[in-house]
Amino acid sequence: MDEMVKKLMREVSDVQIQPGEAYNIRNNGKSEARFSTENIRIVSKEDVSGLDIYIKPFTKHESVHIPALITTEGIDEVVYNDFHIGEGADVVIVAGCGINNCGCKDSIHAGIHRFFLGKDSKVLYLEKHIGEGDGTGERIINPETHVEAGPGSYMEMNTVQLGGVDSTKRVSSATLAEGATLIIKEKIMTHGKQTAETSFDVVLEGADSSAQLVSRSVAKEQSKQLFRSSITGNNACYGHSECDAIIMDEASVAAQPEIYANHVDASLIHEAAIGKIAGEQLMKLMTLGLTEAEAEEQIINGFLK
Repeated sequence: MDEMVKKLMREVSDVQIQPGEAYNIRNNGKSEARFSTENIRIVSKEDVSGLDIYIKPFTKHESVHIPALITTEGIDEVVYNDFHIGEGADVVIVAGCGINNCGCKDSIHAGIHRFFLGKDSKVLYLEKHIGEGDGTGERIINPETHVEAGPGSYMEMNTVQLGGVDSTKRVSSATLAEGATLIIKEKIMTHGKQTAETSFDVVLEGADSSAQLVSRSVAKEQSKQLFRSSITGNNACYGHSECDAIIMDEASVAAQPEIYANHVDASLIHEAAIGKIAGEQLMKLMTLGLTEAEAEEQIINGFLK
């Protein structure tokens, strides 16, 4: 790998690949390096571009990394990755996409990830998106995550996109069986004329299933954001959706939370808050010697921490 690829990989993966861990590194539409372990097998799909990742039942304390990188202009790819998580497994999956576009043609990555969680399995899924490069071509990332959570399974999904991506449409859906839990935490920052759309659709099908959807975002300059969440409770269950956004300059943010209770013991909550940085917060930090810009940066960093 050349130095640009190595640098972009470090930026995309907050959790670095350790010796002996499973990984597949994708660059400009091709697999550049791959390693499977005894418990985690990575196989190329035959009908479409993408991977099948098989994790054996009761696999513990292992990780798999599947970063996707684009380091040239004009790439337009759709990648399908399926994760088959065996019963009782407990693993970390590190994904994400980084685009470095220094040309005039758009570079586009669409990653469609499906998770099939076996009974009592546990997954921590980390996904980070980065756009960089001084070209006029756009950096476009459209991730999709679809989860089928088996009985008693648990999945936590942490996604981060804090600048550089010109356009993103982020789609997540999930169906939860009895006793299953899903937690999604999203952090987004846009600036310039960037656009970001988020859509969560969760169906709490099984008894005692639960979901927590949390989005925190900052919209600057002329950027636009849309947050949509839908939680449906078809049994005795718990669901909570929360959207908090800071709006600055001439940006716009819209929130569209929806909840549908189809069972008397379905407990569903949604919250949405959009507003500017409070003046008293700025004044307090400025009295400590910070400029207004430095104070804003401190507040935003704390908000997105």
